[in-house]
Amino acid sequence: MPQLVWHDVRPAPVVLISGTQDFLASRAVTGYRDFLRAEDPSLEISDVEADAYTSGELISFASPSLFGEPRLVRVSNVERCSDAFIEDAIAYLAQPAEGATVLLRHGGGVRGKKLLDAVRAASGVAVEVVCADLKKDAEKMDFASREFRVAGRRIAPGALRQVVAAFSDDVAELAAACQQLIADIEGDITEDTVTRYYAGRVETSAFTVADAAIAGRAGEALVALRHALESGADPVPMVAAFAMKVRTMAKVSASRGSSASSLGLAPWQIDRARRDLSGWTDDGLGVVIRAIAEADANVKGAGRDPVFALERMVATVASRGTLASTPEPW
Repeated sequence: MPQLVWHDVRPAPVVLISGTQDFLASRAVTGYRDFLRAEDPSLEISDVEADAYTSGELISFASPSLFGEPRLVRVSNVERCSDAFIEDAIAYLAQPAEGATVLLRHGGGVRGKKLLDAVRAASGVAVEVVCADLKKDAEKMDFASREFRVAGRRIAPGALRQVVAAFSDDVAELAAACQQLIADIEGDITEDTVTRYYAGRVETSAFTVADAAIAGRAGEALVALRHALESGADPVPMVAAFAMKVRTMAKVSASRGSSASSLGLAPWQIDRARRDLSGWTDDGLGVVIRAIAEADANVKGAGRDPVFALERMVATVASRGTLASTPEPW
């Protein structure tokens, strides 16, 4: 059975929307509703709660009405569905109603596995839309980039990175931040625009510290680090931001001339990494990679002072790997 991403609307009699990311799932449900309504504004929409389901409801809502309008049946809480729903839904797969689309929202877990297996085996009848959490920075960047692209708006790569860094903990917040910029700003969206709108969030972002350190601006990076920590930033994702940027730099440095697709990077990521590499040496990169690994261990409990570990890492990065290491304080 085809497995689709959350924004890929492919009509089918039955659509399984699976995964733990509720915001993306709601976007997927809305996408199907809008698609079907655009095809026929007379679309009838019905909502069913699978955990409070009683026998016969599904076929009742999906069956053709007097005037034959298309139907959309949205079924929630399938991960807590009743036995009656499992029985009716499996029977429905064998003979779906003409002109009806049934959306099954399953948020994860083992409940309803028999039904999920039946849906996934229903070739030609069902499709699955997977709404998994966006865990990788690249996934969050792709999500935010799509928000602006769909709206027909241009955003500078640095500005996009600022937005993602500031709202990376919550996809819904990230989407809201993107939509606010789209609604409020005319013309291209720049780094200054993002800073003006989300100064409190952007100033404390790990990428602000990392960008300054990689550019060799040690004083600015240390001040930004202190500001971030005083604003409640967690040392662990701070180190992770440095690791992500330096890892990309190392990948680009070692594969000069390679295409973006072969490196698994977006073109703008390669362009940014090439700019960041100015003034760096391969030896310096090696020293910094080891310093970041050491800092990662220290902020996760191996060291006595996470703040000192962060400051030492920032100083080493800002020196582009030329700073001699210092011992851990007693």
